[in-house]
Amino acid sequence: MHTRRDAELSARIRAIYAASAGTYGAPRIHAVLVQAGHKLARKRVARLMQAAQLRARAARIYRRTRGTRAFFSAIPNCLLQATTSAPDQIWVGDLAYLRVKREWRYLAVVMDRHSRRVLSWGMAPKRELSLTLAALNRALLRRRPVAGLIFHSDRGTEYSAYAYRARLAAHGITQSMNRPRELTDNAFMESFWHSLKAEVIHTRKFESDPDLRRAIRHFMHRYNRKRLHSALGYRSPIDYERAAA
Repeated sequence: MHTRRDAELSARIRAIYAASAGTYGAPRIHAVLVQAGHKLARKRVARLMQAAQLRARAARIYRRTRGTRAFFSAIPNCLLQATTSAPDQIWVGDLAYLRVKREWRYLAVVMDRHSRRVLSWGMAPKRELSLTLAALNRALLRRRPVAGLIFHSDRGTEYSAYAYRARLAAHGITQSMNRPRELTDNAFMESFWHSLKAEVIHTRKFESDPDLRRAIRHFMHRYNRKRLHSALGYRSPIDYERAAA
């Protein structure tokens, strides 16, 4: 049992290490695993890393690192031939720009591709990693998917950041990204944004963040529970999941 657990942890550690481009040592990898719900000592992480001959290398700050662009562009699009037969096999995520008066707000969404159900969302005045990571964490807490899930997004820095990739790896999630310059690869999210903007954003002007949040919250509730989708046999995402269960 202990040997099998070590093998499983070693696989997660290697994935986190690779997601950090080899810059994470035992303390950071231990922190990522603990945040993902794993209970283990830092010494165990260090031992498994030593056995796998994984050693963190220092990342130079404010200097361009050779191969960085190739490293991030190497993340494949796993959806080109992928299909789903149940929820929590493929999730998709994206960011949208929304306007409050003359200022931009950024909306991050995580959706189950099988049922089209919005699993989590968050809004912030800045487009940054903390926004997309918080949306991912809420979805993980709500659904608790088993290892093997695919998470797909565009190639934005909020999704290709080391911390984001490490969080996916800690949960045994395979990361997938759009092909370079192929904006239609995340078609399910593009369809969702079209619905949101057509039904909410383009029909009114928002004077404050609370007004925009209320409108988005109302849309998300209706979208998940009442909006009928032709691809789901004219059922709502929640009804479709219940029928599948």
